[in-house]
Amino acid sequence: MTNTKDKKLWGGRFAQATDSLVELFNASVSFDQRLYEQDIRGSLAHVAMLGQVDILTAEEVAQITDGLNAVLDNIRAGEFEWRLDREDVHMNIEAALRDRIGPVAGKLHTARSRNDQVAVDFRLFTKEAALDLAAQTRALRGVMVAEAERALEAGVILPGYTHLQVAQPILLAHWFMAYAAMLERDEGRFLDAAARMDESPLGSSALAGTPWPIDRHTVSTALGFARPTANSLDGVGSRDFALEFLSACAILSAHISRLSEELVLYSTFEFGFLTLPDSHTTGSSIMPQKKNPDVSELARGKAGRVFGNLIGLLTVVKGTPLAYNKDLQEDKEGVFDSYDTLSIVLRLYADMLPRCEWHAEKTLEAAARGYSTATDVADFLARQGVPFREAHEVVGGLVGVASRSGRQLWELTDEELKAAHPLLNAEVAASLTVEKSVAGRQSYGGTAPVRVREAVDAAKLALGLVAAD
Repeated sequence: MTNTKDKKLWGGRFAQATDSLVELFNASVSFDQRLYEQDIRGSLAHVAMLGQVDILTAEEVAQITDGLNAVLDNIRAGEFEWRLDREDVHMNIEAALRDRIGPVAGKLHTARSRNDQVAVDFRLFTKEAALDLAAQTRALRGVMVAEAERALEAGVILPGYTHLQVAQPILLAHWFMAYAAMLERDEGRFLDAAARMDESPLGSSALAGTPWPIDRHTVSTALGFARPTANSLDGVGSRDFALEFLSACAILSAHISRLSEELVLYSTFEFGFLTLPDSHTTGSSIMPQKKNPDVSELARGKAGRVFGNLIGLLTVVKGTPLAYNKDLQEDKEGVFDSYDTLSIVLRLYADMLPRCEWHAEKTLEAAARGYSTATDVADFLARQGVPFREAHEVVGGLVGVASRSGRQLWELTDEELKAAHPLLNAEVAASLTVEKSVAGRQSYGGTAPVRVREAVDAAKLALGLVAAD
């Protein structure tokens, strides 16, 4: 079965129509129509340049420009017919332009190939997506810093974990600022990626450049790029800009997934550290008591698809020779999907976190359990001149005594403490509180309130939330 509905714009060499199944397999218009704005912007810049270098007449430029703007208006109004037999966004738009203004539309493709056309469209989209995700990541970072300041002012103490076992007490504000630090790097990765992909491949033509006297620098500037790509093979055949974007997406997704995991755990009955807002949770169809953390679970789960998009494109490009190959048609859906996924996840988290209710009594109680001040006891001995390794062993023995009898360190008797080391007694053990443990960790980047306040203030300044002195 064949399709002869419309002659292909590239069909001069072919004696037979494209098989309908091949047409279905080959077409990308179902997803790349999303690039119509970028495609028409690229065409408008290209045709303007063709007029400037006298390849086209002013009248031809005006006809094509008016026609492209009319097609754009048609698409924006939802009145455009996207046709599978026209394969992709580029051929759909060019064919519609031809239908509208006649054969002069064919002059638009002078000194241009679909190879550099798709490359410039996709770079424009990916650059814009990177900058948008950078802005959304920055916004969520601002929320994190605001929540850190709120928790700092409330003095909320949280158990800090290693190996998911109680380790040392920390401020909840310190916990928030840890994620703010991750998001700062995520924002930087998107900005770095956008800067590196800020090159226009338009004018590379199919792979070797063009004999026409075009001005690639003018087109690059018109499209908002910093410069044109320096090598035509690389311009049409490379997709590392998309890989870098997907890599930044994957790392951000990993950070959001870690945050999601902690929120899921902390909101359980067993932990009871926080209550998630009704607006961002769901119920059970059978168990009326349930309040399910669906937003966090989905954010955690969707990290897998974002990782998969990166691995998928890496697998596509690893075996493709220079320059363009049809394999590269597989570059777009993963980028679109990762961008869409993270856009909603970032917005959801920015909205949800300020609505969470943290239970300071529960977090403080949990921070005091699990011998979280054991290191403080060892540090006390070390400050009295006891070698730290010896102090570590002494306190480890005390923890063993306490755990076997179901007590905390401050519940041990004077005799038990002095038996472990003459410098220890019940007064010393009772004085080493969770609050003092937190306050004492004043090394740069530590959890002491004074250090966390410095970190919050620095972050607010960096985010432009306060003016510099």
